[in-house]
Amino acid sequence: MSLTQVEEGFPSCRNWSSNIELNDTQEAFGNPSADYDEEEFLQYLWKEYLHPKEYEWVLIAGYIIVFIVALVGNILVCVAVWKNHHMRTVTNYFIVNLSLADVLVTITCLPATLVVDITETWFLGDSLCKVIPYLQTVSVSVSVLTLSCIALDRWYAICHPLMFKSTAKRARNSIIIIWIVSCIIMIPQAFVMECSHVLPALANKTILFTVCDEHWGGEFYPKMYHTCFFLVTYMAPLCLMVLAYLQIFQKLWCRQVSLFCCEIHLCDPFHDAS
Repeated sequence: MSLTQVEEGFPSCRNWSSNIELNDTQEAFGNPSADYDEEEFLQYLWKEYLHPKEYEWVLIAGYIIVFIVALVGNILVCVAVWKNHHMRTVTNYFIVNLSLADVLVTITCLPATLVVDITETWFLGDSLCKVIPYLQTVSVSVSVLTLSCIALDRWYAICHPLMFKSTAKRARNSIIIIWIVSCIIMIPQAFVMECSHVLPALANKTILFTVCDEHWGGEFYPKMYHTCFFLVTYMAPLCLMVLAYLQIFQKLWCRQVSLFCCEIHLCDPFHDAS
């Protein structure tokens, strides 16, 4: 049987999105009397999924550029702060932590995401199906919480300089707490991630169509978890940063206006004459 016949007998792999197509393919593949060559069909699938299309080469190039720039840039930030003692300020400690989280995102997210986007298949097995998404969510949480700590540190330094003295030791302790909290709140993500096969009839014949996805076993728990995840890693930090920077802006603006008014008052000749 020729490859053309295989292509005519089966819909394009890139368009296997509807349940009807998936069911038809499963029935045909599971039927031993089906009129096609199994090995040739699998070769066709590998060719269709593993060989990038022309437009996908642009996507690959973009991913590679982002990967190199993100990795090199964030590592250089860490090295610069590590080698220059005068740069080891509280804010820079948080920036280094942010860079480390970005490095983790770059390593765990970009390569795996690129492969899945191109092949539509998870090749890394059950163990990494739990580890990689977990590390991805941990790194995102660390980044968000670090940005929140930077905003809070700037708020204290500018709006209430006498209430709280920020030190390098406190910054390091805050960073440790950020990582601990992020690792704990993302534990459910590791437990619910599992590999499954979109086409069970092909499960024992090819790794293609394997996906890494959440399996909660109910509707209530994912809703509750994702709601908490949204509040902890997005809404609460967003509100904190917006309020902090609004007060910082107000404080600096009022201070600038006061200085400007004082300069005008001191330079006023009528004021000097009186």
